[in-house]
Amino acid sequence: MTKRVGDVLGGLFWVAVWLFPLVGAASTVGRSARPAALAGAGLVLFCLLYTAVTWSAFDGAGRRWLRVAGYAATSALGFTLAAAYGGHWLYALLYVGAMSAAVFTDTPRPWLAVILVVLTVTAIVALGIAHHDDAGSYIGTAVGAGLSSALVFAVRQMSRLIDELRTTREQLAVAAVAEERLRFSRDLHDLLGHTLSLIVVKAELVRRLAERDPPAAAAQAADIEQVGRRALVEIREAVTGYREAGLTSELARARSALATAGVEVFVQRTAEALPEPTDALLAWVVREAVTNVVRHSGARECEIAVGTAEGTATVTVSDDGRGASGDSAGNGLRGLAERLDAAGGVLTTGPREDGRGFRLHASLPMASAS
Repeated sequence: MTKRVGDVLGGLFWVAVWLFPLVGAASTVGRSARPAALAGAGLVLFCLLYTAVTWSAFDGAGRRWLRVAGYAATSALGFTLAAAYGGHWLYALLYVGAMSAAVFTDTPRPWLAVILVVLTVTAIVALGIAHHDDAGSYIGTAVGAGLSSALVFAVRQMSRLIDELRTTREQLAVAAVAEERLRFSRDLHDLLGHTLSLIVVKAELVRRLAERDPPAAAAQAADIEQVGRRALVEIREAVTGYREAGLTSELARARSALATAGVEVFVQRTAEALPEPTDALLAWVVREAVTNVVRHSGARECEIAVGTAEGTATVTVSDDGRGASGDSAGNGLRGLAERLDAAGGVLTTGPREDGRGFRLHASLPMASAS
């Protein structure tokens, strides 16, 4: 919420800077032969409409037809003001051109933006001549309209590409998780498919032999026990690579996963040798936290700190993202909190101290974990 308010305030600041050229038009309101109140009200309304329509185009909020209707109303008002007053009021058409690029760049007919900008530039020249303005003034305004439209077009395209990149990054993260689950399921199928089939066959044989040949049934039961024990060993060996790779290996995986997702990662580790249960559980904490950062936060930077103090091992993972990763992956964090609680540890999550991003902190007594 704080980040959103900051974005809005920052956007309003740049809107104010961008609208500064209209100060020249505002300074002529009192000197016009026409009613000053009408000119002032028209200028204020134009600024408000321009800001609302352009902001909506960049933010993608609202329906497209409303933006087009707002564009038409703002353009009509801008042309009316420029035609009525001339001079500095031609700057209003500079904003009409920029608004054309903002509104129509991502429409099914983006060539409309070019046509509308050309018409706007032509209108600036025509109105400047009609009002007998200085040639350098209206030609400079026309060139400014073209350049501002090109700038808005470039920024609009860059914004669209950034959105596509963010969406692609999230899709890649989801695809990576799905691929890992599929690989795990294939490995378990390969390990257990033959073994369970063999156990079922031998169990049926034991049932048939139990009454007429007890020694043979006992021998088959012993085989079932041996097959089952061997299957347990194979499963443990397979799952070790998924659940208990160790904190060192998990930190290396975290670096790779975050780098692949375009997140800059900083790792600070002051705890080296940890008891095996503590090491495994903290590795799980890192995996869950990093998965949340990649999939939900939209962060650009992530910090991972591992340390020990007074017999307690700690892991802290913080990012500068949207601050909603904990809400977006509540089930995973609840499961993680339950694991830590069972081992005497504590999990705390929430916004960072500066109010930006998300912070996960896990503490685990090494004595109880071991």
